[in-house]
Amino acid sequence: MLSNLAARDVETLIHPYTNLATFRETGPLVLERGHGVWVYDSDGRPYLEGMAGLWCTALGYSNEELVEAASEQMSRLPFTHLFSGRSHDPAIELAETLKELMPIPTSKVFFTSSGSEANDTQVKLTWYMNNALGRPRKKKIIARQRGYHGVTVATASMTGLPANHADWDLPLPGFLHTACPHHYRFAEAGETEGAFSQRLADELEALILAEDPETVAAFIAEPVMGAGGAIAPPAGYFAAIQAVLARYDVRFIADEVICGFGRLGTWFGSEALGMRPDTLSFAKAVTSGYMPLGGISIDEPLYRLMVSQSAKLGTFGHGTTYSGHPVACAVALKTIAILKRDRIVEGVAQKAPQFQARLSALADHPIVGEARGIGLIGGVEIVADKRSKRQYEPKAGVAARCVAFAQAEGLIVRFLAGDRVAVCPPLVISREEIDTLFDRLTRALDRTEAWIATEGLQAAPL
Repeated sequence: MLSNLAARDVETLIHPYTNLATFRETGPLVLERGHGVWVYDSDGRPYLEGMAGLWCTALGYSNEELVEAASEQMSRLPFTHLFSGRSHDPAIELAETLKELMPIPTSKVFFTSSGSEANDTQVKLTWYMNNALGRPRKKKIIARQRGYHGVTVATASMTGLPANHADWDLPLPGFLHTACPHHYRFAEAGETEGAFSQRLADELEALILAEDPETVAAFIAEPVMGAGGAIAPPAGYFAAIQAVLARYDVRFIADEVICGFGRLGTWFGSEALGMRPDTLSFAKAVTSGYMPLGGISIDEPLYRLMVSQSAKLGTFGHGTTYSGHPVACAVALKTIAILKRDRIVEGVAQKAPQFQARLSALADHPIVGEARGIGLIGGVEIVADKRSKRQYEPKAGVAARCVAFAQAEGLIVRFLAGDRVAVCPPLVISREEIDTLFDRLTRALDRTEAWIATEGLQAAPL
């Protein structure tokens, strides 16, 4: 029997990325408050928020400085826009701050309200740029299988997950996908990480040549794949990929929506993984998730083209009402100030060895095939047979069951495609809380193993 609040939810809300059929029976987990890395449900029960909400609550919950920053801006100038040359102090100061932080040469910053909008803007500007350069055929975008870049029509086309394409009439023409860089799952027998990376780069080059380099405009990649399984790239991957992109004048877009602002122990994931993108997208942790804000970096050559096109067309015909919302910008400024003052990014680098050691140790569990990550992010893959890497039937929902057991243990984590469980706690998690997180996740895996035995689940057929 659902509680009154849960029943009201079922009858009024549509929940993203939820099985709406089974949800009518299970109902929601209703959270009503949070503090630090802990959230509390409507019955007052605490949970360690092992996913930082949706990869975003970097500074944890109920940070009073962020609340005050929002409140002060709300009382001074709750809203204005950036259309038609209007501006405001928080947007100007935030753009200046971000330019200084960017790991790549940046001329300007364009603000959006989300990562999806940021990546959608990347697509539009890539097309706009090539039209301005007199290259109307150079429009195709290459993403990766199991990559995640958003849910607009364009960004869902870049996203390489079946659930984002099935019955949505996606991907649109002109959006292509190359291989997923998951060494554990897709490497050939005996293939080293370096050899695997080179093979994937060769496959990317073959795809570009087959499509005609004069038609391929951009390649987009997350430093660490998020929704596709919390997958860290193999050794040498981005170096090999970037060599191919340079050969064929393919613009490199880094999707830093999850990895930006400290997740990997550097300000941006590109720095940790040796990426040299032409532009990057950001969102989520820029405000610690407290306000919706995203954006992209604009390099000087692109900016000059935008100026010349505006002169030709009479305007720059792109933007949304809440781009650069003053309250969101004020919260972002305070978030970055706290990250700097409290040396949060450096703290991630210091805590990462403990986090990764506890994560790696899970690979010894009887039902775990791989447990790998970088910084304060990691993925755990559940398998039926460790030697052959065979999995359970997807319809068995083994990872989903593990996440439910984790919730029963007072831990929130997330199941992803391929029977993977993602872990991505707030950056302010303490060493003691890291141990608590993995102790609870270990118990959830133990309970999952027992449930598998009780249900008599077998490996999926080869």
